[in-house]
Amino acid sequence: MTVATSVPATAIGRVRFSIAAMLFAVTIVNYADRATIAIAGPVMSRDLGLSAVQMGFVFSAFGWSYVIGQIPGGWLLDRFGSKTVYFVSIVTWSLFTLLQGAVGLLAATSAVYALFALRFLVGFAESPSFPANARIVAAWYPANERGTASAIFNSAQYFATVLFAPIMGWITVSLGWPYVFYFMGLIGVLISVIWLRVLYAPNQHPRIGRAELDYIERGGALVNMDSDNGREAARNQPPFEWGYLRQLVSNRMMLGIYLGQYCINTLTFFFISWFPVYLVQQRGMSILNAGMVASVPAICGFLGGVLGGVISDFILRRGWSLTVARKTPIVAGMLLSTSMVICNYVDAQWLVVVIMALAFFGKGIGALGWAVVSDTCPREIAGLSGGLFNMFGNISSITTPIIIGYIIQGTGSFNGALVFVGANALVAMFSYLVVVGEIKRLQLRKAA
Repeated sequence: MTVATSVPATAIGRVRFSIAAMLFAVTIVNYADRATIAIAGPVMSRDLGLSAVQMGFVFSAFGWSYVIGQIPGGWLLDRFGSKTVYFVSIVTWSLFTLLQGAVGLLAATSAVYALFALRFLVGFAESPSFPANARIVAAWYPANERGTASAIFNSAQYFATVLFAPIMGWITVSLGWPYVFYFMGLIGVLISVIWLRVLYAPNQHPRIGRAELDYIERGGALVNMDSDNGREAARNQPPFEWGYLRQLVSNRMMLGIYLGQYCINTLTFFFISWFPVYLVQQRGMSILNAGMVASVPAICGFLGGVLGGVISDFILRRGWSLTVARKTPIVAGMLLSTSMVICNYVDAQWLVVVIMALAFFGKGIGALGWAVVSDTCPREIAGLSGGLFNMFGNISSITTPIIIGYIIQGTGSFNGALVFVGANALVAMFSYLVVVGEIKRLQLRKAA
């Protein structure tokens, strides 16, 4: 692959940066909606009488449908394009988020079932989001900028906590937990309107110049993937190709990437589900303080996320292989993430926050899985490839809350939970070091 480097990227044009900003904004709302129940959880569980295990299952409701929806969501993206499918996704998940605020009007038992069902529907509606992000990055960015672009949208998961956790904590204390859901639902509907005005395929964007389009295309961007011709070609393909799916799941490189993402996401779902509860129940913080304190590791995760992409692209521009450029931040970041286990041996609240901040800084650096997907996905099935990757990765959104819930209920402490999460970071590191091998674009054989 030839990468253009003779002309400064910013001198060629900046339209692609507005696309990264839009992905960043949408992903902030995406993760803030996932985290609503974590911030409201301590008060909600008290009002609805939920045990730790029951809370674990409620936390996991999102994950069940999110995993189930990955392959259908990826197929829809390949068939109808990212802009349309993502818009419908944003509107739908926002409405289901808003409706969660009304479960408090029901009797306790009915409220629990309704909450689980609505969280399930939110997960299904959000399922195309990250495969769409990866498709859009593959279409808009050359290889030597793809790590940074992917890191930007992926780091939004931390910035969502920075921006919204204090707000949601204040809303919970001042207005009541239902208003957290009302607020985030309305924010999502608003962002969906902005999405329609900003997002276009590269060769259809009204403001892109010829120089920028040529630059990203020479660098390996799949500029025609979401154009009218590209979508028409996708519609003419058979509805689903099991042969392509078999090739993805039988490839050693892809299996290593899937295992690594599952383990990396374990850290993510600890942070957006149990971490605020950990601060309240084990560290004795108030809900308002927990919302504020949770933003500190989130800021570090955000900075690490952006830095990981910048480092990876810098290594690539210096002439190292794609394999070295992507693996180096991932391995180093996962090793740093294991530091969270040290929290089991300290008592001072400020020290716990510092250690967690260090751990999530490492997690941010190592969260380059979506850049790897953009590097490896075949154009014909970019959505399916991203969906399958996200499906494997988000199995952890089911297992992590439930396993941690059982650990807490069985031991009366979060100590085992932190060991569990730290061990997953080590497995992710092993997966990229040993299983993945060389990172390169997967070449499809004719589907059987």
